[in-house]
Amino acid sequence: MFIKRNKIILAVFTLSIILLFSRVIYIQFILGEKLFIQATAQKVSELTVDVPRGNILDRNLIPLTNRKKKVDVVIQPLYLKDNSSDLQKISNILGLNFNEIKRQVEIKKEPIKITIDENKKETLIKEKVQGISFIHSLERYDENTLAKHVLGYLNKIDIRGETGIEKAYDSYLKLNSKSSVAVITDARDNPVKGLGYRFINSAKTGKMLNVKLTIDYNIQKTAEEVMDKYNLKGAVVIEEVSSGDIVAMVSKPDFNPNEIEKYLDSPDNELFNRAVASYNLGSIFKIIDLACAYSKNINPSMYYFCPGYVILGDKEFRCSAYGKGGHGLIDLHEAFASSCNPYFIELGIKIGPNNIIETANKFGFGKITGIDSQGVEESAGNLPKTGSFTYGDTANISIGQGDVLATPLQVADMVATIANGGIKNNVNIVDSIVDSKGNTVKVIRKDKGERIIEKEVCDKIKQLMEEVTVSGTGTRANLSEYGGAGGKTGSAETGQFINGEKVVHAWFAGYFPRLDPKYSVAVFIEDGKSGGAIAAPVFEEIAKTILKKGL
Repeated sequence: MFIKRNKIILAVFTLSIILLFSRVIYIQFILGEKLFIQATAQKVSELTVDVPRGNILDRNLIPLTNRKKKVDVVIQPLYLKDNSSDLQKISNILGLNFNEIKRQVEIKKEPIKITIDENKKETLIKEKVQGISFIHSLERYDENTLAKHVLGYLNKIDIRGETGIEKAYDSYLKLNSKSSVAVITDARDNPVKGLGYRFINSAKTGKMLNVKLTIDYNIQKTAEEVMDKYNLKGAVVIEEVSSGDIVAMVSKPDFNPNEIEKYLDSPDNELFNRAVASYNLGSIFKIIDLACAYSKNINPSMYYFCPGYVILGDKEFRCSAYGKGGHGLIDLHEAFASSCNPYFIELGIKIGPNNIIETANKFGFGKITGIDSQGVEESAGNLPKTGSFTYGDTANISIGQGDVLATPLQVADMVATIANGGIKNNVNIVDSIVDSKGNTVKVIRKDKGERIIEKEVCDKIKQLMEEVTVSGTGTRANLSEYGGAGGKTGSAETGQFINGEKVVHAWFAGYFPRLDPKYSVAVFIEDGKSGGAIAAPVFEEIAKTILKKGL
């Protein structure tokens, strides 16, 4: 009986110890942080040091954001108020004004965070400076961030997406948690012994999600490097012919996403995405003329004598060969290769302006491509409404002038459709939402292809486009050593003047390789004057690099 009672007492005692121990563990490790925050809330001064956010990835899951390691030094004022020696060391190493940092330390109790490099961190450690700590994290954007106009940027106040992908997918990218450095003080504002400055991580809700784009990191980098190399103002859009995926979207000049305030009133409009803005097209539009003629069973081939100009009503339309007295007697191949305006004005009148506008509409001109719904705002461009046109109106439409406006994105898609044998794909720039392991959580892209023109028509146009790079205005985009290319130059008059000179935009739109086109490219150079001299070499260098790297 006595032994049985002892066993019961021992069992009760053991169970009590186990329950007590379990409670201690629960409070310490599960409720600890929450109780700590609640208990010290009235005497906590904190500084947010990190707001976790999902990544924006390229098509191969290469991060476009959070690529660079960042080191912050956290200065703890309450421990440095009476430590002028270490404060002097900090100001010397970090290049700070001693009197200013001393003033901040004297009036503040919350931590002071300063971003530093690894060398300064090592020096601070070597000097055994007291009253500081270090935070290692990733910088959302840095000087090498790509596709800035596509990604957008964050609002510094609440770390929410302000533009671009950051804004459109903010609900997926944000994580309702943050990391802070806090100081816990007593009634006299002295740091509580054993607590003082410490890190606080708020409870996370939800899981980290990333946005996967169709952009290819290496192709984007290639296109940006070429534009930077020549210090050009304009845009490059590269589309994968078989899928409609945008693998590169470049707008230059670009901006530092960490210093947006610098660009708000800038005359260079760095925040403006030129890749999706509307511009006069010039001779690029002659591709539409051909597509329309062939589709309507109107033979565009003829012999035409070009004197260098055409007069319609009271307006004179000049050819690129005006200064040389015109092209003389030419056929379709020569007219397209040398971009003869009078030839295509004659062809445009023969086809009819309403037919041309109808064909342009099929190719997507005058309406958005669809990436607007995926987070990248875009212009619809402009096409004149069908109706009655004068010969002068028809002349303007035929050579891509006047009211005809389109974006580099639309031009890249037009060329992709020709290169794809007449099948126009849905244009995508966002693929999906993925988790941390790359598994698809939600599909964003829209896969759909529609035949808008016969393959035989496209084959005829491609032959003419390839001649442009061999013997016409686009010889500086030849790529003969790398499988060849097809394309069309454009020099679009805008009707604007700068310092008494006409503003003329330079275009080159093409595809490569010649036999089995993989990519279409639209190169737009703002006030570049000549598509053949300025835009075509940009196309060639980008395409050549892509082919060399096997991208």
